[in-house]
Amino acid sequence: MTELADWIIGTSLAARALDAEITAAAASDAKVLITGETGVGKEMTARLLHYRSPRQSQPVIAINCAGVPDSLLESELFGHVRGSFTDAVRDKAGIFEAANGGTVFLDEVGEMSPRMQALLLRFLESGEVQRVGAERPTPRLDVRVVCATNRSLPDRIAEGAFREDLFYRLNVVHIHVPALRDRQEDLPRLIAHFAQWFASRHRVPVPQLDPAVEARLIEYPWPGNVRELKNVLERLVVRARDTRVAIDDLPPEVRYAGVRIAGPAPGASPVAQLADVVARELYHRMLVGGASFWAVVHAPFLAHDLTRDTVRRVVALGLEETGGSYDGLPALFNLGAGEQRRFTAFLRKYECHAEGVGSIRVAS
Repeated sequence: MTELADWIIGTSLAARALDAEITAAAASDAKVLITGETGVGKEMTARLLHYRSPRQSQPVIAINCAGVPDSLLESELFGHVRGSFTDAVRDKAGIFEAANGGTVFLDEVGEMSPRMQALLLRFLESGEVQRVGAERPTPRLDVRVVCATNRSLPDRIAEGAFREDLFYRLNVVHIHVPALRDRQEDLPRLIAHFAQWFASRHRVPVPQLDPAVEARLIEYPWPGNVRELKNVLERLVVRARDTRVAIDDLPPEVRYAGVRIAGPAPGASPVAQLADVVARELYHRMLVGGASFWAVVHAPFLAHDLTRDTVRRVVALGLEETGGSYDGLPALFNLGAGEQRRFTAFLRKYECHAEGVGSIRVAS
């Protein structure tokens, strides 16, 4: 409960508005639809809502509707009776029955099939559950349903992929969880909280972040939102050297965010311009997206999807960052430990050294 509260409450206007919306929604039993980008914390919002409600002493059960095959989702939600299908060796209560008196959180509800949408709508209207293979429904259950999606359900309705009547059933109270970039002033508090929390969890000292590290963490746009922030902080905590975190310890996507890559030379031919555009895109995918050189450059080159000139341009962009040192390229290009020799052999075999840096010897 403490982690939930510390995560959701901040000093920003967006965080305070979200906190107020959760408190207001928790006071009733109305159905809630939570929206927001991937990783913003929709499930944690649902759990905080539950723990602030009169149902806090009762179960709260979550299920990701996109993570369970449709053939199993019905059984997971509504239960089944013995012999209703091959593996049904005994009667089993579903999530709605198990959470009677409490809350069920349906994540990624927008991914439900039309058939499952119809079954969910029937439950919301009647409160009754009919187990798979059962002849009659159970008595009416007392379950609060909270749903979440990162999709636009009105768009899904327009596409014919989501039931309009189900949308209105679910969207009684709407809570939108803001993206982390929209509550940037909360980042120092969140960074400190997760650093302390993961240090306690892994039984290690809380690391000291160099000022440049904290500045980079605050400036980074966090496309993966709170989930990405947690993953990065846990990585920094467990890998901290001498309990300090320097700029070199940051993952590439954070460290090199905002790196400016020079464009093609003035007057370059259309072919050279195309090679430059492709090279800059591949370079961006490695530095910002964390992709490996083997995946985004090496494999397409061997498949004849990239030219030697494009690979040379990628290498040249890397050398601009490393100050002309080939030794620094493997780490920059997200290669594993001990892959320097393989990388060097590839450059030599296919003559992919960057043009204009012939005086720099490729390390063996």
